[in-house]
Amino acid sequence: MASHDHHHEHNHDHDHDHHRIRETGNASSWVGADGKVYHSHDGLAPHSHEPIYSPGYFTRRAPPILTRDFNDRAFTIGIGGPVGTGKTALMLAICKVLREKYSLAAVTNDIFTKEDGEFLIKNGALPEERIRAVETGGCPHAAIREDISINLGPLEELSKLFKADLLLCESGGDNLAANFSRELADYIIYIIDVSGGDKIPRKGGPGITQADLLVINKTDLAAAVGADLAVMERDAMRMRDGGPFVFAQVKHGLGVEEIVNHILQAWEAATGNNRH
Repeated sequence: MASHDHHHEHNHDHDHDHHRIRETGNASSWVGADGKVYHSHDGLAPHSHEPIYSPGYFTRRAPPILTRDFNDRAFTIGIGGPVGTGKTALMLAICKVLREKYSLAAVTNDIFTKEDGEFLIKNGALPEERIRAVETGGCPHAAIREDISINLGPLEELSKLFKADLLLCESGGDNLAANFSRELADYIIYIIDVSGGDKIPRKGGPGITQADLLVINKTDLAAAVGADLAVMERDAMRMRDGGPFVFAQVKHGLGVEEIVNHILQAWEAATGNNRH
């Protein structure tokens, strides 16, 4: 529905306000009727972005929505982070730990493929019918922040279909500015890895500073890339106001139990349920 409205605004502006449209390669941007700047990538769903002026603070992050009805959509864990940091591997690891005791379902986001969903299916994370892959187009962060309907639909459907206890939503790989809207994720995990160097935590960004849990993955690669884990720990503590983070080697199972424990604590607090 939202994208239909945006198309309408685009047409209106295109007809009457040619000067307000900027062509940039394949993307054009325009000012919609609501005053926001909209753009589209390769003709995909137009969307706007909320301006981000600073990485924000862990202690001032958006709180969970207290009026959430978990019967409409089960408690949803958002997993975000840059390309290749281990988001899908973490999805698989969480599914393996929790699937025997909890009803789970998962939605993955990729920009132009269904690669991550196919990876989960191939590795038997969950039965195939409990996994949906969404193609977001060229702006994967819009699908978890400003225009979340593309994810809400399948999550609500899966939740009702399987009477889910927990839902997992993996964002498309993106930059450090990407973070989940609270309307979509009740618990936000942001995963980075050490291969980008030990500077990443201090570069900040809403994901690093405001996620409920920061995971620093692939610690086994630290020596190979000359990353100092003590520096990463110090910077993560500072950037996150002391908010929790976990060093992990998700592929080798290290840190997964701690991550799952954080998830279940949040699930218990939000739903009033006790872990099984």
